[in-house]
Amino acid sequence: MESPDIPITIIDREGVSHEVMAPTDMNMNLMEVVRSYELAPEGTIGICGGMAMCASCQCYVLSEHPLPEKGPDEEAMLAEAFFVEDNSRLGCQIPITPELSGLKVHLAPEEM
Repeated sequence: MESPDIPITIIDREGVSHEVMAPTDMNMNLMEVVRSYELAPEGTIGICGGMAMCASCQCYVLSEHPLPEKGPDEEAMLAEAFFVEDNSRLGCQIPITPELSGLKVHLAPEEM
């Protein structure tokens, strides 16, 4: 039986690369994976709880994976966020699916 976990590379805010196994069968998003592996200090990521109401989980997508379209809430948050790049996404808006195997992201700097 195929493992429901996929490898994802997450580069933390200090520039350290972490290869983690992310479950595709738990309805998690990228922000929750970052939190579960404690790759960002407590209270600095997912502050709004994954509602696209803050940009604390902003990340830069470094790989060419097909991602869901940005919704209006995500577009609005990224329009106001700091350090936004063309490849910026909110981690809470990226569900972990088998298609994302090998995804590579870099966490955006903190806004404080």
